[in-house]
Amino acid sequence: MSRLDSFIRRVCAQRDVLDHVCGLIAGLPGPVLELGLGNGRTFDHLREKLPGRRIVAFDRALGAHRSSIPPEGDLVLGEIRETAACFSGIDAALVHADIETNYAEIDAETVRWLAPLAAGLLQPGGIVASGLALRHAALQPLDLPAGVPVERYHLYRRAA
Repeated sequence: MSRLDSFIRRVCAQRDVLDHVCGLIAGLPGPVLELGLGNGRTFDHLREKLPGRRIVAFDRALGAHRSSIPPEGDLVLGEIRETAACFSGIDAALVHADIETNYAEIDAETVRWLAPLAAGLLQPGGIVASGLALRHAALQPLDLPAGVPVERYHLYRRAA
């Protein structure tokens, strides 16, 4: 599969997963945390799907299109591992982590800190949607929406 076709499959899966989780958290209070703002596409999508919900975005540096930059106070720049840890206990309804690199050694290191970080950011019943597979005692795997290929994205609910 070409890298272009792979990218198209990834963003379609991402959209379908985000639409699905927006329904799952509809009755759950709390902010949404976007780990990896990038160019702001998923932030913009979540903002449209969850009007009125606070969305805090984290990234190493600002690279988003100006129309997709969070308001002041909701953009945190620096090493995500460190900056997001400062929000531990915030009781997020959703943590969306789109920070995989497709370099096995880098992603293996990210998974080691991302799983406990995500668990600490979520409230019981909260959802984490991740491009990387996570393993943590407090995170229970959920089924993906129909049509999303297994291993393309990963969903978990924080245990009560």
